[in-house]
Amino acid sequence: MEHKALPAVGDEIPAVRVDDVSADKIKIMALIFRDPNPIHFDTDAVRAAGLGDRYVNQGGVTMAYAINMLIAWAGSRSAIRSVTCRFQANVFEGDSIEVGGTVTDVQTIADDTTVTCDIWARLADQPEATTVIGGTATVAWGTK
Repeated sequence: MEHKALPAVGDEIPAVRVDDVSADKIKIMALIFRDPNPIHFDTDAVRAAGLGDRYVNQGGVTMAYAINMLIAWAGSRSAIRSVTCRFQANVFEGDSIEVGGTVTDVQTIADDTTVTCDIWARLADQPEATTVIGGTATVAWGTK
């Protein structure tokens, strides 16, 4: 496994784009999560909630896009120490989003290095790139 250079404060985490959030995947995830909220599978319920006419992606799935970006960057699922986020807007079927982040702190104590990052998910292909998730993550650097 190639050793990655230690990041520095201000470094950008390479952004990852998720194109075309799929209606079928939203419905499948509602079944897997046993999520009874009809905004994930019933357009009448979406309209009744005043949210338009497209299914709403589960917040946990949108958060998972950011976690997958962290795993790809850090090189290991076990590197993730913590993730906190705030859901700020909805992601709908057919949307494309981009997830990324910025290193805000690097701490090394003995042989343990942790990297703290601001993370985000934004709607892509929009002039104002609405932020749908903002948060913070801490990863152990060099964990396999």
